[in-house]
Amino acid sequence: MKTLTLLRHAKSGWNDPVARDFDRPLNDRGRRAAQTMGRYLRSIDLGFDHVVASPAKRVVETLEEVGRGYGQAIEPAWDRRIYLASGSTLLDVVADLPAGASHALLVGHNPGLEDLALMLVPDQAGNDLRDALETKYPTATLATMTLDIDAWADAAPGCATLDRFVRPRDLDPALGPEDD
Repeated sequence: MKTLTLLRHAKSGWNDPVARDFDRPLNDRGRRAAQTMGRYLRSIDLGFDHVVASPAKRVVETLEEVGRGYGQAIEPAWDRRIYLASGSTLLDVVADLPAGASHALLVGHNPGLEDLALMLVPDQAGNDLRDALETKYPTATLATMTLDIDAWADAAPGCATLDRFVRPRDLDPALGPEDD
């Protein structure tokens, strides 16, 4: 069994005058949401053997703020493939995770993260968490799933169970909803 946690970057600033989407920073609401998610991770004692993340500025800043809330820095392996990747590309990233890692954190962007989660978790009647995920995967939202595999290379559609789907507004109603 392997455990995979997906974290979408926190809310970024569309009004910042940056030349490239890649360089868009977090806004104040995003920083608050990321710190809230970090405190949540600490409160449930969730740790990771391996972290891989998009090098986009909003992901870098999300991890900095999550680390502040968590109480320790989160040091990812930066992987450019994650930046605006499709669900299929993200599945390739998962397949390439280190064999020794039992719980990995993947930090990136939508729609790829949502597509990956929906690909891995089968659609079954009465699965409220999956239904919530399918409705919307807001910024700074965390999804944790158990994969019924022994090796990351065996990750395939339908191999996972969604164990947790937590949005910032679930932890602090002031953090949503807005335009997530």
